[in-house]
Amino acid sequence: MKKLSLHFALTAFLFLAETSFAQELYMPRNIKEAYAKGTRSADGKPGKNYWQNHGKYTMDITVDAKTKIVSGTETIIYENNSDKTLENLVIRFVNNLHKPSSPRSGVVSDDFLSSGLTITSLKINGETYKEDARSWGTVGNVKLNKAIAPHSKTTINIDWNYPLSKESGREGQIDESTFFVAYSYPRVSVLDDYNGWDRLPHTDRQEFYNDFNDYVYSVKAPKNYVVYATGDFLNPDEVLQPEFAARLKRSYVTDEILHIANEQEMKSGVVTKQNEWNTWKFEAKNIPDVCFGLSDHYLWDASSVLVDKKTNRRASVQAAYDIKGTDFVNSVKNNQFALDWFSNNWPGIPYPYSKMTAFQGFADMEYPMMCNDSQMGDPKFAQLVQDHEVAHTYFPFYMGINETRYAYMDEGWATTFEYLIGIAEHGKKAADDFYKEFRVKHYINDLSTEEDQPIISMSTQVSGPGYGNNSYGKASLSYLALKDMLGDDLFKKTLHYYMDTWNGKHPIPWDYFNSMNTGSGKNLNWFFNNWFFTNNYIDLAVKEVSKNTVLIENKGGFAIPFDVIVVYDDNSTDTLHKTPAVWEKNQKRTTVTISSKKTIKNVTLDGGIFMDATPENNAWAAK
Repeated sequence: MKKLSLHFALTAFLFLAETSFAQELYMPRNIKEAYAKGTRSADGKPGKNYWQNHGKYTMDITVDAKTKIVSGTETIIYENNSDKTLENLVIRFVNNLHKPSSPRSGVVSDDFLSSGLTITSLKINGETYKEDARSWGTVGNVKLNKAIAPHSKTTINIDWNYPLSKESGREGQIDESTFFVAYSYPRVSVLDDYNGWDRLPHTDRQEFYNDFNDYVYSVKAPKNYVVYATGDFLNPDEVLQPEFAARLKRSYVTDEILHIANEQEMKSGVVTKQNEWNTWKFEAKNIPDVCFGLSDHYLWDASSVLVDKKTNRRASVQAAYDIKGTDFVNSVKNNQFALDWFSNNWPGIPYPYSKMTAFQGFADMEYPMMCNDSQMGDPKFAQLVQDHEVAHTYFPFYMGINETRYAYMDEGWATTFEYLIGIAEHGKKAADDFYKEFRVKHYINDLSTEEDQPIISMSTQVSGPGYGNNSYGKASLSYLALKDMLGDDLFKKTLHYYMDTWNGKHPIPWDYFNSMNTGSGKNLNWFFNNWFFTNNYIDLAVKEVSKNTVLIENKGGFAIPFDVIVVYDDNSTDTLHKTPAVWEKNQKRTTVTISSKKTIKNVTLDGGIFMDATPENNAWAAK
């Protein structure tokens, strides 16, 4: 009988999900079509017809430190798991952003510009194509002589080269003998169930969207250059002198921070094997991208940290930095803390990869298993930036987020996790102050109506401060408001349902909404509509105070948490916390009851990091 009742309850709940969750929120026509086709499901799970494509990449890459040319020989076994017959192959090469003809979101210097990708050989299923890619932007198209059938594989062979830009952006030359090599290989663009081929150009603001692929690759570098890369390092004994290979291996199993190579050792040429060229080999599976950095003088630190207590799995933590990179002296220590904290607190999912390397560069940018951060001269701020980039491991890498269209699905979460780990590292006041300062500096100072564009707006269609505010600030506040409303235990359970469901796949915003509904067992569409689909902003006001009630008006409309701080005639105080649930019916006013019979002297509303647009109406005082 209990089983029958449980089955009935589950069936009723799923029926409610099918008839209510997905339909209450606005959906563009292409998203509706995906749900209708069964590739997405209203219960928040991938639909019965869900698919995504996959590639197996084998690459041999060479970096010429003198000419600053990166060249590669690449084989891709591409799996078309869709029901579509592919008559075109869309190839993405992000580094063509450096071409003078490529569209960009901002002004660049001459040193940023380069000639871009040259393909010297292209074969698809053994057939040669006359394509040199000279006319491509960040996205190129190859018209296939023979279409790729549904549920079939094709083999793509590409030989290519491109120059590293003198001025580094997210990649390029860091100094004369240090390079960060990212987005360095032609890759098949994403084909998905809701938009088809991803042909949106990269313009240097919105970020990336990649399939989960398997990689086996090598980096051929001159002697005395150490290569730091995504993936498991397969051949340390072949490229490192025995003492340094032994130090690195020891770092994999200890909490002790080891100096794998110091300044003098790097200068003396005793770290790598003294071949003219050394070939460094790496492997990474089921991952959206790979990248690497190399230098002949960077210091190299390493240790490890236990990230999964159930399996006793450790992750390597490394740092590569210039002798002047004072921010990076503590990178390994900081990332030991970060990987442990993220694994066991928020999001509370064990760090999923085998390594994290902090590399000193200029981008303040995340990559799978790596972050490329600048020297700031402020160790505390540097730690927060590094925390943010490491937090991106979960969004967009563990979850295959389309950052180009939905930047709030990853930047908002990284901002949230950065704030939460900041509380653990520096205390709540310091974390609150930094969060508020960041929002004021980067977003709130612009009072244009772009600030109030709905978060759901496609990231490529929102310009200026509206992009930053939607992607980072407002999105993060929505996640924190939901956390406040559900409470930590239910919020974590719900978040894990979403993450477990979509790990290794490509969730879109409606998958997030539906997953959180199902995971929480609540219809939260009123909340998602309030935060994601409106032009709301944050503005509460004390409307009226009587003997034992406070009437609060929500002028801006966002469903936010807040504290009501009451001071009585005897100068005693009460603080009453209200969650966003008080705005559930989208009412514009709520009444807070004061249980004390004391005479109220003044009342103040405090939203904390939910910064009010007009704080002057947040207080009331008896006359």
